[in-house]
Amino acid sequence: MLARIVSLTSRPVPFFRSFRYRTTDTSNCTTREMGFEDLHSDVKKCVHLRLCNVSGCMTEILEIHADHPSFHVVFVPGNPGIITFYKEFVESLFELLGGTASVSAVGSAGQTEKNWDHGNLYSLQEQIDHKIEFIRVQNIEVPLVLVGHSIGSYISLEMLRRLPKKAEYCIGLYPFLALNLQSKKQSTIVKIAMSRVLSTTLSFLVASLGLLPRQVLRLIFKLSFGKSWSNTALEAACSHLAQYHTMRNMLFMAMTEFRKLSETPDWEFMTENQDKITFLYGIDDHWGPLQMFEEISKQASGIALSIEREGHTHSFCCTEAGSVWVAHHVASLIKNKLANSCRELEPMACWLLS
Repeated sequence: MLARIVSLTSRPVPFFRSFRYRTTDTSNCTTREMGFEDLHSDVKKCVHLRLCNVSGCMTEILEIHADHPSFHVVFVPGNPGIITFYKEFVESLFELLGGTASVSAVGSAGQTEKNWDHGNLYSLQEQIDHKIEFIRVQNIEVPLVLVGHSIGSYISLEMLRRLPKKAEYCIGLYPFLALNLQSKKQSTIVKIAMSRVLSTTLSFLVASLGLLPRQVLRLIFKLSFGKSWSNTALEAACSHLAQYHTMRNMLFMAMTEFRKLSETPDWEFMTENQDKITFLYGIDDHWGPLQMFEEISKQASGIALSIEREGHTHSFCCTEAGSVWVAHHVASLIKNKLANSCRELEPMACWLLS
């Protein structure tokens, strides 16, 4: 995503389909309910897009609650952390799990449509703390399954480290776990992110696009990113990306990512928890190169690894086909994990899998 935004600056819709909206307000969150038909049952469910206060930071949460969940999936997005990009993925995952789990996708701190945090910038460590705090305030009683995309995979691993008794499983999708010195795209982004002048200038340039009429902005994104992008992704880009605070937070977090991920990965932790970790890699992905796939297989051979060969790319959430395929993959991993661990889980989970 960062590479695409950088390239966009060098080149000069309905969001939710078939939805009914209802807005509710509480003391610390605002919710939009978006109903859809569950493809696997006669029960109607609602996707909730809510704005919630997490440690004083207004946060966008996209979620679907099961009536009687046996576990809870917490999803952490990649940078820029705009959670509405993942609407189709969250929908599909919930449906494929057959209502056995609630799904909460937690947006990055500072990455809301409205600039609620008035320009505050959040580091990688602060984003990790933010996700831990979300779980604490939600008081989730059932076991957790952590799913992360890109840098969200690293964040999910850190959540697993800090929640060893609560988190049962950690799935990394196209994981960004170490700096790729062989990538020219990454090198360019590193130079921009490390320079305050360049970061500020780029943020102003992208934010200037937000002054354009919505249909013109939508056309620019469509022409820049390709016709394969879903309406959901285009609307998320129009509503969030073309804003100064979004770009500054994205680049500031990227700067802290590059500093942290220049360190050697914690192979000891991964090895100790290899039965709880699995990664999905892609072909020709500079954020998660296959060299890292090979390194993990050597350093922590018990970690389950797989490669996506369907051509959905690192930005899978930007297409409906990619969102659905990855949701199928994640659902299969979770079902297999629960089946293998059935004796350790509560009887209800075993019954649901039978």
